[in-house]
Amino acid sequence: QVQLVESGGDSVQAGGSLSLSCAVSGATISSYCLGWFRQAPGKEREGVAVIDRDGFKDYGDSVKGRFTISKDSAKNTLYLQMNSLKPEDTAMYFCAADHHTRFCTVIATSHNGMDYWGAGTLVSVSS
Repeated sequence: QVQLVESGGDSVQAGGSLSLSCAVSGATISSYCLGWFRQAPGKEREGVAVIDRDGFKDYGDSVKGRFTISKDSAKNTLYLQMNSLKPEDTAMYFCAADHHTRFCTVIATSHNGMDYWGAGTLVSVSS
């Protein structure tokens, strides 16, 4: 059974940084499309960043240049480094994994969904 557990969410001031981690068990992440998604209160879920099996990275427009997605296959862990945080980044952040998708992009995964999801970690950015 594939399980994903996020950590690293916190409350920070605007302009600050946070690093999120997602520990994956029950699967080898090197063969998965992996991603970070977020959902703010009253809003739809939004794709933040994805990384495919070959390490190709794709970002949502609102986080380009500020967020960096990465993975460590030896540790079976996915990361999201978030810099220059803004109040509008406040949301529950979820990591997700998909073994079957042919198109590991933010747009495609946001539309098609992912096979496995974590429970989320809360990021709060104050102005």
